[in-house]
This record gives sequence, structure tokens and C-alpha cells, in this order.
Amino acid sequence: EQGDELLRAYFEKLERPSTWSGLPTKPFYSPADASDLDYRRDLNDPGEFPYARGVHADMYRGRLWTRREVCGFGSARDTNQRLRFQISQGVSGLSIIDDNNGSLTIDADHPMATLEAGLQGVSVSSLRDMEDLFEGIPIDKVSVSFDISGLDCIAWMAMYVAAAEKRGIDPAALRGTVQNDTLHFQFCGYGNSCPVDLGLKSSVDIIEFCARRMPRWYTGNANLYDMRENGLDAPQEVAFGLSLASAYIGKAIDRGLNVDDIAPRRAFYCSCHIDFFEEIAKLRSARRIWARLMRDRFGAKDPRSLQFRFGVHTAGVSLYPSQPLNNAIRIAYEALAAVLAGAQSIHTCSYDEPIGLPTETSQTLAIRTQQIIAYETGAAGVADPLGGSWYIESLTNQIEGKAQEIMAEIELQGGMVAAIKSGWVLREIESAALRRQNEIENGEKIVVGTNAFQTERETQTPGGIHESPAGQGEALAASVRELRRGRDQGQVAEALQRLHAQALGGERVNLLPALIEAARAYATLGEMMGTVRIAYGQPYDPMGVLAPPRL
Repeated sequence: EQGDELLRAYFEKLERPSTWSGLPTKPFYSPADASDLDYRRDLNDPGEFPYARGVHADMYRGRLWTRREVCGFGSARDTNQRLRFQISQGVSGLSIIDDNNGSLTIDADHPMATLEAGLQGVSVSSLRDMEDLFEGIPIDKVSVSFDISGLDCIAWMAMYVAAAEKRGIDPAALRGTVQNDTLHFQFCGYGNSCPVDLGLKSSVDIIEFCARRMPRWYTGNANLYDMRENGLDAPQEVAFGLSLASAYIGKAIDRGLNVDDIAPRRAFYCSCHIDFFEEIAKLRSARRIWARLMRDRFGAKDPRSLQFRFGVHTAGVSLYPSQPLNNAIRIAYEALAAVLAGAQSIHTCSYDEPIGLPTETSQTLAIRTQQIIAYETGAAGVADPLGGSWYIESLTNQIEGKAQEIMAEIELQGGMVAAIKSGWVLREIESAALRRQNEIENGEKIVVGTNAFQTERETQTPGGIHESPAGQGEALAASVRELRRGRDQGQVAEALQRLHAQALGGERVNLLPALIEAARAYATLGEMMGTVRIAYGQPYDPMGVLAPPRL
């Protein structure tokens, strides 16, 4: 019996003649598969239009990618300690995510918030929390990324600017990114907490404010990553993501901004999935499409406006709870693909992500994965080292063609905003997710340790698991109640009244200055965004529990 098993293994062959996204592949590639390639037109040198080979001529010899690890749990002080730990282990930029309450724009003391407070992301309800989050961290010397996209991202920007100014730091000195992709947030499971039109208005407010006052700050990432996590394939990821980005650029231009004043500080947050060569080709194709789109559709002249700058988050959806150490191998290959594709920033998942929040042990391994790629493998020494590979160039062309077909279909829907409102985008996502799940359940796609090469179910996770302390939610709620009692209530009321008046002023009135003023008065996130919501005809409380205060 074992002999038969060995014989089958010995003669085993690869059955799937396609990429993970279903693009057909041949047994080998030759010059004929790239015969229509014009080097200067289609590739060019790194740092030259259309940037297929990278946005910088010297790539990582000029500067390595920013090494980040997404962080957020418990209180602001809890997350502050983990950020300090990450710094000690070698991250080169900070990346912070909020909890589910923040994404819903409710505070930790909301009647329905206690169980979720600090459970999956950091609990930030006010400027005081923002101050605690960055205590002892030189925010004028570190790049900070806020991995948040709902309506709360404009409140976070207000609180961050207020915290900086309290330290005597000019916001113009701040360096980092806010994800600020409220359109994609419709598909993140938070209901109508971020209405399409109000979300788009708040996103453009951030773009406008930063273009004028925070020149080092990236005003948003089109979040291709979350769209891919919902089940999209590689060409869909490119098409949906670039269509999202185009919607923001178009709306900002409608606001009266010049494309070359805003586009250089826009970026992309991409997935790197498990199909190694497909992911490299995907990112190369995205650079080329974006360069031509910005030049030909939006008339951008500044070379920086044409450059597809992107951060990578290795694919959480590619990880599985069974045999969790297998995930460390998946993550390493995905991170290597990101480097070979020329990413500007990388977050490597932790191998225990399908089980719980990362521990210090698993995050250390994630950081070491990036460091080994950077300093040991030699992968970072040459820009676009796979450029000119007949397979890579053929696959890049194939993904580009498929992505452009999908983008044309989105335009037929009236653009991305209209496609979201009509339900077309959701239908496409659901169809793709069902297709991916069926392929795994039917064994068409092999997932080692999950639908093949299985072992007895584990009862422990290597390195332990992250556990939230008992009473965490109650303690966070109590902290917000204590804040409310101790602040100047008159000052808060006046700031919220001014915010409400500004919000009634219409689409072109930028709300960030009034939000910064309210944040300084220690108005809570829920109070600030509830005030904005009612001015726009939305419920004060997205959960339908709290009544609006008198303004």
C-alpha cells in the first residue's frame, strides 16, 4: 500500500494548465510569445514611461521598500507598546488599524460597542487616545500609515493633525499615508456606516487638505487588496482598483484641484497572492495601465503623476488555520514576488493570522522574512530582474488586456461610483468569490494542508496565540465616559455646532479644519462623525441606538 503511494507520488504531474486566476499557460515560452513587444513603447528602462519596469531607475539601491507590520489591538497604550516593539525589531514605517467600532464611527462606550472594543484593531475614540497611541514616538521622523478607509479616516486625520500641533509639529512635516478609500469600504461588511456620496466627499476633503497643507502625506490608497480578499482574480484586482483611483482623481478635479497637484501623492494598496509569476506580472501591468491612463485620460504632465506607487499586503486570504507554519512559507514567496515586482512598501502577514491577532513571536518572523529578502537573497539588488522573461512579458500583456476589458465594462456602467450604486460591483465580487471557493472545495486548486496533504488537526498554535484580557471592552468604555466628564463641555458643544454649520455648507466646504477644532476640544470620534452624518441627512448613529444631541 505504501509502495503504491510512493509510486503515485513519484509519477505525479501538474494538472492545472492555468494561473491561479485561470489565465491559460503553456508548457514553455519562447521569443514568439513576446514578438510584438516594443522595448521603448511597452517597457522602457526602470524610471521611464510607461514605468512597467519600476518607478525608480535605481529601485532598492536608492532606498529599500518601507517595511511595515499592521498593528492594532486593545487600548492606544497597548498598541503603542507593540509599535515600540516593532521598531526595536527593524520595521522602517508604522502601520495602524482601527477596531470595528472605529470603522462603524461609534465610540467604545456605545451600548453596542463593548464586546468589539479593541478586539480587532486599536480602540481610538478621541484625541486623548491618539496622543497615547504615539506617546514617545517621533511622528515627525517616521512614516505612519493608517490602514482605515471608512468615514472614520477623516476623523483620524483630524485627531492626528491636532496631536501633532499640540506637540508643536507643523502638519507639513508629517510623512505617511491614510488609506482613505471610502468607495471600496462598501464591501468590507460595515453596512451603511459609510454612505457612498458622503464617503466620497470626505475622501476628497482629505485629498484637498493634504494637497495644500501636508505635501509629504499620501492622501489615499486605492485599496486593491481588500477587493482581492473578497474573491476577485488578478485582472479584476487591477481593473477594480484603477477604476476606484480614477473616481477619486475625477472627483478631486471636479472640486477644482489640478491633476498634477494631487496625483503625485496618490498610491495603491495591493495584494500579493500565492501565484508567484502571476502576481509579478499583475503589478507590472498595473504600472503600465496607470501611466497611460493618467497621461491620456486625465492629461497629467508631471512624471510623478504617471507613476503607480504601491504598497503590498501579502494575501491574508491565502492563509489557512490548518498546519499554520505552512503560512510562513506562503508569506515568504508572496513577499518575494512583491520585491521582484518593485513594491514601495510591504506588510508581511503573520502565520497565525487565520487563528487570531499576531503575537510578538509571529510578527518577529514576519519582519525577519522581509529582512532576509532584503539582505540575504539578492532579490533587491537589480530593478525588475525578471523583465524580458518571455513568460513574464507574455503574462503581463495578458493581464493588462483582461484588466482593460473589465475597466471598459465598468465605464459602460457609468464609472465606478455608478457601478457600486447599481449593485454591479457587488454581483461581480460575489460571483468571483463563489468561483474561487468552488475551485478549492472541488480540488481544482490544491491548498497544501487544507484540501490535500492533510494531517491530524492541531490543538495548539506554534508560538501561542494572542488573547484579549478579560474586561477589556468595559475598561475602554469607562475611559471614554471619564473623558466626557472631564472635558470642557461648552467648548465641545461650540466646536460641534461649528462643524455642523460647516457640514451644511455643501460639497465644496472642506470639513477637516472644523474636525481638527472639534478634536482639539476632545469631541469623540462618534460625536464628530455623527454631527457630519446628520448634516447630510443620515442617521446620527449608524447602529440606530443613540439619539442626536441638540446642536
